[in-house]
Amino acid sequence: MKRLIQFELKKIFSKRLTQAALTIVFLLSMLFVFSTFQNKYACDGRNREGSGREAVEIDKSIAARYEGILTDEKVSQMLEEFKVESEINAKYIYQNATQSAVVARFSDIKGDWNGQTVSDVFGTEEIKIGYVDGWLEVSQDLIRVTIVLCLVIILMLAPVFAGEYSGVDHIILSSRYGKTKCTAAKVIAGFMAAVLAALILFVVYMAAACALYGLEGLDCSILFAPQSFTEYYIPFNITCGTLLRYQFCLILSSAVGTAALTLFFSSISRNQVMALVISAAAYLFPALLPVSETSPLFRVVGLCPLYQSTFISLMSVEQMKNGLLYAIWAVPVALGAVAVSTVLSRRIFAGHQVRE
Repeated sequence: MKRLIQFELKKIFSKRLTQAALTIVFLLSMLFVFSTFQNKYACDGRNREGSGREAVEIDKSIAARYEGILTDEKVSQMLEEFKVESEINAKYIYQNATQSAVVARFSDIKGDWNGQTVSDVFGTEEIKIGYVDGWLEVSQDLIRVTIVLCLVIILMLAPVFAGEYSGVDHIILSSRYGKTKCTAAKVIAGFMAAVLAALILFVVYMAAACALYGLEGLDCSILFAPQSFTEYYIPFNITCGTLLRYQFCLILSSAVGTAALTLFFSSISRNQVMALVISAAAYLFPALLPVSETSPLFRVVGLCPLYQSTFISLMSVEQMKNGLLYAIWAVPVALGAVAVSTVLSRRIFAGHQVRE
């Protein structure tokens, strides 16, 4: 069985189209992380200004001055330090990540205190602040990379069964273990290929992110973040490290769920192109449904692989009584999809009528 799985894995990864697609995904992920890093800008409101690495260092040095639990006194100090005289709405003036975060929540149009206290804005929870901007950008870029990865997984696995219907199926199914071990090896290899690609991508991406941004801020709350993260973002007081752990789980679950869809459609399609098109359509279809993110129905639709890939809407559904976010349900859903796809795809491929 082990040799059969190795053989199927080799078939999946030895195709030039698969190799080219995976190479593009990894190059794209590096492009995202480095371009985001290079496009960073910050100034300290005094005499220091820069982009790229210099901007990150400026943001880190400012965040270090205020790191710890957010208090009304710190808010007052930050508003005073970053006071800007301008006719433009203060919320849209960007100096650095810390200034943008405090102005977005505690400032009026002129940049003066709007009367809101920390407890007014965040409730009774303690908000630990620090350098989070880099990690939030990393998380955002990972969304785009994950969507591309899932489309590549579809490309990789569409031929697993459908590619055999061109005439090889009668050879496989007439062999001693054709309907048992061979079909099982195909399914196992398919899921292993998807998980392996997702794991390698995440590890490489995070290694690059750590090299660029360091480890500062992973224990800080995502809530005290620049203005671009104040709306339509996860509303719960979790740390950047927790955010990335959830995202890692959802990247794996979306990859596995996409593989489950693709293997099933590969088993019922009679050629690779049909399997590819149907699988891609099934993956993207939830985005076309007229279901708002506040609708109760989204609790079901949001657990589809596409929303696991984009993850922000799913992570924003609910924080349960045990402290976990509703998004954790994506893991058992993905495992259920694996079980259903394994049974159905094996039975369909093994039971179809072989052409003479």
